[in-house]
Amino acid sequence: MNINARAVLIFLAIGLVAGWLAGLIVGGSGGLFGSLLKGVIGAFVGGYLFTALNINLGIKNTIVTQIITATVGAIVVVLAARLIAGA
Repeated sequence: MNINARAVLIFLAIGLVAGWLAGLIVGGSGGLFGSLLKGVIGAFVGGYLFTALNINLGIKNTIVTQIITATVGAIVVVLAARLIAGA
């Protein structure tokens, strides 16, 4: 397995965990694909928000930092989707 394939698999795994955690925190399901989708979109949203707001978690473990960032982003995505759907 080359480095790019490994990076994509790690990114997807982080997205899956983040989407699952976001589902636990704000509720909702969606199964495996739903969690993956929430987490992957959340990774981009969380990365953007943390960069724009200059948030540094101060955690030395990169994977943990990425999971937290993606989870926060996924929570924002789920709540925004609920606001839009309810409007």
